[in-house]
Amino acid sequence: MAKEIHEYGLDLHCSMILQEYRENLPMYNRLRQIVLKQLEGCLKRSHLVVSGLEARVKQEESLAGKLELKGQKYKTIDDITDIVGARIITFYNDEVDKISALVDSLFEVDWDNSVDKRKLLAIDTFGYMSLHYICRIPKSLYTDEEFPGLNDCWFEIQMRTALQHVWANMNHDTGYKSGFEVPPEYIRTLSRLAGILELADDEFSRIRKELTDYRRKVEELVKDGSFEAVSLNADTLRSYLALDPFAQLNAKIASINQAEIQPLSGMPYLEPMRKLGLKTLGDVENMRKHCSEKAFQLALHQISGTDLDIIASTLGLQNVCIVYAAQQDGVKGIERFLDCLNGTSKYNADTAQRIFERLIKIHDM
Repeated sequence: MAKEIHEYGLDLHCSMILQEYRENLPMYNRLRQIVLKQLEGCLKRSHLVVSGLEARVKQEESLAGKLELKGQKYKTIDDITDIVGARIITFYNDEVDKISALVDSLFEVDWDNSVDKRKLLAIDTFGYMSLHYICRIPKSLYTDEEFPGLNDCWFEIQMRTALQHVWANMNHDTGYKSGFEVPPEYIRTLSRLAGILELADDEFSRIRKELTDYRRKVEELVKDGSFEAVSLNADTLRSYLALDPFAQLNAKIASINQAEIQPLSGMPYLEPMRKLGLKTLGDVENMRKHCSEKAFQLALHQISGTDLDIIASTLGLQNVCIVYAAQQDGVKGIERFLDCLNGTSKYNADTAQRIFERLIKIHDM
């Protein structure tokens, strides 16, 4: 059962504000829903993935506690700008500024009362870092006949990284919520932890930027055909396969039976190719160039005389790898390749033997 307002022990002025809160509560709940929906839609349209997005209406007990501490600061309920609050938690530092730009484009922002906590800390101190915008919904974005005052109601949006959020929660629970003054030695420890988290935040952002730059560089090298300079890994193989290097071989194989080519990802071949000793895209490209003809001849023996009318787009890659494996270590090389590609099975040895015998007929290995 809800408390009677007089049970909070507030003065008349604060009690009247609390009564206004109760009367406006349906509007606050609607505002929370609209703010959350608008933010979700904006993030989706911008293709931004965040760690967390939440919105809440301040609980009555929490508001009563705020009024008890500094109720005379507020003339009316409208002066309390965080009754409805949203929080957007990003993964990286630079995303906070991107999110803030989206919020600015979406809502009306009260710049005089918005605060960038990141800029308030002295150069030699560490602590709470978050971006707080005080906003309201412009009528051009949304209106509600049931709640005509909704567009005049201010709300708060907090934007910070996941690590800043961790710090805020720790600081809030150990300090603000504890009910007593935190001793200096604990404040110093909390400050050190804040410094560690801030450093980690910066390092994560730096690493992501460097990895992004690396991927761009790799894509440029692959497009330029500088394969020897590019290590073989998931990112580089994906860029290489995007060039469709086995298209000509697959088309030649498909022509045997006038078959259709079904697209399949070649990424499962990454680890098998590594097992074959391929270290760079240059190694893969050399394998393709030197083994394609025998790979075609192998396919000719595999599907000629059958009614197969669909082949996988990975068939050319698979046969090139099989030819290369046979050249490296005969039947055992093919068997190890099949084990790595399909999983270890007693049938792989028999399959490898049959394939090797076909290759012997094609050309003396």
